[in-house]
This record gives sequence, structure tokens and C-alpha cells, in this order.
Amino acid sequence: MIRTILFDLDDTLLWDKKSVKQAFEQTCQLAEEKYGIDKEALEEKVREQAKELYQEYETYEFTQLIGINPFEGLWGNFLDDHTYFKKMAEIVPDYRKKAWTNGLAQMGINDASFGEYLAEQFPMYRKQSPFVYEETFSVLKKLQGDYQLVMLTNGSPDLQQTKLSITPELKAYFDHIIISGAFGKGKPDPDLFEHALDVAEADREQSIMVGDNLKTDILGANRAGITSVWINRENKQALKDITPDYEITNLHELSSLL
Repeated sequence: MIRTILFDLDDTLLWDKKSVKQAFEQTCQLAEEKYGIDKEALEEKVREQAKELYQEYETYEFTQLIGINPFEGLWGNFLDDHTYFKKMAEIVPDYRKKAWTNGLAQMGINDASFGEYLAEQFPMYRKQSPFVYEETFSVLKKLQGDYQLVMLTNGSPDLQQTKLSITPELKAYFDHIIISGAFGKGKPDPDLFEHALDVAEADREQSIMVGDNLKTDILGANRAGITSVWINRENKQALKDITPDYEITNLHELSSLL
């Protein structure tokens, strides 16, 4: 019998991809209005520049370990008490400015001051765009009380708590919220899953992990011996070497599994 359900946060409960997409659209719209350039093309260039720059910083390996992507670097403050988070806090202002300025340059616009302006607007727009999947709250409300609910998310504690602060209704459904940056290892490291079970005082045989990412949520659960449920909303192809125990396309389908 299942007693504990571990949920991933980003793109499982929160629609982070949509939030980031909207912030890009709103920010790039400013450039389109000022210079007449195509906002979608600019978004593509800034995303490319962000990914390239992100890998050049000394914090890159740490971000891979904890699970922080380049686009979180474009708006997170990383006000966490950890050496590498402190380094990230120092780095991100320059990183953001370069990503946007370089993106503009790729479009033939050399305007560093405007690049810095856009870099400041993106975090503001991201915080104004907290999207949650349509079924998230109804499913959590149905499960609460019958199951122990644990949020297990990769990332910076400061940034993940910011996401939760702009979606305040979410926290109330969870008995425990565990963030990889506070533990020191991220999914798919089985140690993080073991830590989550310990905190929740849960048995692995009576627990399931629900997440959208095969390489973090599902692989980590499999390694830790926890039943894995892959929520595949985008009809992605499965990976040959990572097999979830169950696959669903909507959180409502959890009811039949349970």
C-alpha cells in the first residue's frame, strides 16, 4: 500500500517552461518595439548565449550537481549560505547582462546598456508569470489527508522558495519540502532520495516518485528502489536505459495507479 508520494516541482506541479517562455516573450517584445527585430529570433539567440556562457563559469559543475539550469541563472538571486551559491550570486549579474547583450549582438544590435536593461526586466517578468498546471491543485487536494506528500525538487533553496512564494497555495499541501541545494546533492543521486525517505520517515516500498524528468526524477527513484511514475505531458520518447515503472500524461491518472 502506498503511503507517501514524492513530487517533483518544476514542470510536474509548476509549469516552469511556460513561465520562462512568457518572460522571454515579454522581455524580447521590448527589443522588438525599440529596434524592430524579431522577438522570437532574439529569444533563440539569448537562450543559446545563456547556455554557452553558463558552461564557462566555475560554478557550472556545481549547478549540474544540484540541478540548476541556465534560465534559472537569468532570474535567480541565489541568496543561500553556501560557497558556490555565494559565487553564483556574484556571477549572475554579469552573466545576465552578457547573455542579453550578446543575444542582441547576434541580431546586429550593439547596445550594452539596453542589454543590461533587458537583463533586469527578465527576472521581473518571470516573477509575474507563475503558471501552475490546471489539475495540480485539484489532485493535491484529493490526495492530501490520505497520503503523506513530499516535495523533492532540485535547485537553489532561495530560488525554489521564491517560486513557492509566488505560488503560495502550493506549500500547504506538503508535509515536507526538500530542496537539493540544502542537502548538497541533486537528483538523480540516490542519496537525496534516501534523505527524503529519512526526513519523511517513509518506507521505500510504500512510496512513489512522480516527476517529468527521466534523467533526474525517474533515474534517481529507480536507483533508490522507489516506484517511479513518469508524467509525460509532451509525448516525449522514452530513453532506452531509463525505464519508469509507470507512465502517465496527466496528474489525474495517479488515482487509478494508487
